[in-house]
Amino acid sequence: HQQCILHIFSIRRRRTERSDSSYRHSKGGDASSQQSSEATTTMSKNTGPLVKNRAPAPIQISAEQLIREASDRQQQEAPAAATRIRDPEEHQSYLTDRRRHFEDDLRYRRDHIGTWVKYARFEEDAQEFVRARSVYERALEVAPSGAELWLRYAEFEMRNAMVNHARNVLDRAVQLLPRVDFLWYKYAWMEEMVGDPAKCRAVWERWSGWRPDDAAWSSYARFELRHGGDAHAVMRRYVAAYPCGRAFVRYAKFSEHEAKDVATARSVYESGLRELDAELEPDGNLRLYRMFAAFEERHGEYERARAIYAHAVGLFGLGEGDDVAHDSDDGERKKQKELYAAYVAFENKHG
Repeated sequence: HQQCILHIFSIRRRRTERSDSSYRHSKGGDASSQQSSEATTTMSKNTGPLVKNRAPAPIQISAEQLIREASDRQQQEAPAAATRIRDPEEHQSYLTDRRRHFEDDLRYRRDHIGTWVKYARFEEDAQEFVRARSVYERALEVAPSGAELWLRYAEFEMRNAMVNHARNVLDRAVQLLPRVDFLWYKYAWMEEMVGDPAKCRAVWERWSGWRPDDAAWSSYARFELRHGGDAHAVMRRYVAAYPCGRAFVRYAKFSEHEAKDVATARSVYESGLRELDAELEPDGNLRLYRMFAAFEERHGEYERARAIYAHAVGLFGLGEGDDVAHDSDDGERKKQKELYAAYVAFENKHG
């Protein structure tokens, strides 16, 4: 027992001596480091600040290389595991989770139409048509003037063969947004596809009351041509709504190329030249004369074409060089030169 006590005291004494020596060594190191730092500071004060080496590095690394390396070292995210549904309860749980996700997104971004459309498409894929319709109606409360949203809503109804619902949606859309052309086109196309020309004609009639553009009138006339209606009556209404040279040329081209009625096309050109005043609308008349002469040339009536050209040259005072209508603007002068150049080409070809 006494030997053990002596052994323990000897161990404690050695540890104490070791700690004292390490402490003295650390004090000496701190003093030496402090002396070296003071010497360095004194040297730097005497010699001034150190200048870094600003020479270019031997190996240059471009920003493109950095971006390439970053993209190469980027880890590919693992694709999400496919959800396997084994019973109706799991299916309902999955639908509930997805609906909660969409509702949370809409709570933060209520005016984001893309989220509404994805939500409705999710309900459609799940065969929940009533819920999908409810989502579209909620979206329309947020953005009632969104024409693209109305179109997606109508296409959803048409994809699932709900014609009456689609008709109702498109009717509401064109009533609210009568100046959006593609809604009218979609409405008329749907009625024609379901085989109901009477309702399709009613859609065209409603649209014509809003005085649409030239393409809409031409589409209406083509519809009447396909279904044995009076396409010329539609084009006459178009010319009456827009009494200009552009309208007469469009009607004449429709009669010639689509209705295959050359006599009607000639009468349209002639009535256009009679009704339009050359002084009030010189640009339209210049184009009308040129198109009329080209029409007669296509059908072998060279003398009539020559007479039309000669009448236009005398009416507008056309000629060579700078004698072409000095008092007209640049656009009109350009069309005058085009008409005179067409006349010269015609005479060189058939003179």
